[in-house]
Amino acid sequence: MTEQSPAIRVLMMPRETNAHGTIFGGIILSYIDQAGAVGAIEAGCKRVVTVAMNKVEFHQPVFVGDLVSLYTSVEKVGRTSVVIHVDVRARRQRGAGEEISVTEATVTYVNIDDAGSPVPIAG
Repeated sequence: MTEQSPAIRVLMMPRETNAHGTIFGGIILSYIDQAGAVGAIEAGCKRVVTVAMNKVEFHQPVFVGDLVSLYTSVEKVGRTSVVIHVDVRARRQRGAGEEISVTEATVTYVNIDDAGSPVPIAG
């Protein structure tokens, strides 16, 4: 795996909470997809579609006020596809403000043209 690069940083807001008062998992999944796309573009893709996201397990909850940072690294570049690892960390605003690992995922993207057909990744 290559060095991690910061892709997105987001402050979690009350509108993103579930009935338990924590951030919806689907919100985090959406940010994973967006961060992975940023990583794919940095890897040479122009326009991407998501093909697959591996198993995602949430190790810690995310709370309102947490600053969530998503970091990416390139795992593999193929002819028309790229595999991006996304690491999700939350900096707690309450307590000591420590940054903890929340989850991670590996996402596969395909580089496409305007018609939606796969095209080679510029090297």
